[in-house]
Amino acid sequence: MATTTIQVPRETRDHLAELAGERGMSIGQLVGALAAEQPTAAQRAERLAADREAVRRMMGVGIRDEEFEQAPDVLGNIYKIAAEKVRAAKGTAA
Repeated sequence: MATTTIQVPRETRDHLAELAGERGMSIGQLVGALAAEQPTAAQRAERLAADREAVRRMMGVGIRDEEFEQAPDVLGNIYKIAAEKVRAAKGTAA
């Protein structure tokens, strides 16, 4: 794997080195892990499209993107409902 150099202020490098050391990894591995945790705008858009398609399939209803936009937290509410159902099935309090 090819590597490259990233120039950062010394204080930032020292902070990254301390964080990496605490995790038992190199600065390069830490930066790679941090970058992997942060999806790009294109990846977020792809995930949103996939989530919307999954909702359409599961509900059996053709909800247009414009309709999703009118209710921007619809996926959050779906996840909340699903979590409540899982808790109920396990017999735990919400």
